[in-house]
Amino acid sequence: MALTIFLLVLGIGILIAGGEFLVRGSASIAKRLKVSQLVIGLTVVAFGTSAPELVVNIFSALNNSPDLAIGNIVGSNISNILLILGIAAIIYPLQVSKGTVWKEIPLSLLAVILLFIFGNDALLDGSLTNVLSRADGLAFMAFFIIFLYYTFGISKIEGEKEVIHTSSWLNSVLMVLAGIVGLGFGGQLLVKNAIILAQIAGMSESLIGLTIVAIGTSLPELVTAVIAVLHKNDDMAIGNVVGSNIFNIFWILGLTAAIKPLAFNIAADIDLLVNIGATLLLFLFLFSGERRKINRQQGVIFVILYIIYIIYLINRG
Repeated sequence: MALTIFLLVLGIGILIAGGEFLVRGSASIAKRLKVSQLVIGLTVVAFGTSAPELVVNIFSALNNSPDLAIGNIVGSNISNILLILGIAAIIYPLQVSKGTVWKEIPLSLLAVILLFIFGNDALLDGSLTNVLSRADGLAFMAFFIIFLYYTFGISKIEGEKEVIHTSSWLNSVLMVLAGIVGLGFGGQLLVKNAIILAQIAGMSESLIGLTIVAIGTSLPELVTAVIAVLHKNDDMAIGNVVGSNIFNIFWILGLTAAIKPLAFNIAADIDLLVNIGATLLLFLFLFSGERRKINRQQGVIFVILYIIYIIYLINRG
């Protein structure tokens, strides 16, 4: 028990270090390439911070644990919006770019709506079972390619408003690689030992996926977003979270289903509706108060809603 707790704390420490390296390295590369912080957040940082979800999902699918795989993705997306953006906005109000409001956030909403549609075969088609098939997975991956095409289409910018410290090309790349490895290893270390503790407490696979694993694999996004906010890189913080939500469904869940079809538990519909509601609330917040800005009060509301959701999950069992 003591060793498990120690390894869990060690995983958190590695995550923090990995997040710092990833943000510094990717910001430096963005400055040298004259690519916007938003694009780096939507691609390099989002991919790096989604590495734990990818590893967890592939192993979950191979070990016949579909509830853990799907719960991990849906739970991570919910925590990304309500918990991570909430905490980031409490630390420092976030200014959101126009492109994120009208393109990236709607695309993340489309992703979760498609997951709801693809997963409910019995409800929509009268099938005997609900399953995310290989065809569904390949469709998700096709949407992911479209997302990447769009992202690189907005990659070139006229200038950056942030003052960013640049390192040499070698150091910048090494920092990004070290950050991604640290996030992946730290996330795995944390999740593995968190699951051990959760199983000792008698939690279900679905509950573990939606809470312990989801929060654990979302810690890279949290650490990266907080560090980005402290460095006044709002676009990277927002792009990281929204990009990760798009990555999680289109790329990670798509790849997982393509490798091995996933049985879809209808109980996940409630969590998908929470995910849809959180995304819509994020969109609405950007038009209340100061336009395209998430203020501290809205951040507090996000965190409170997340706490209520976690309490609901625990009571649901």
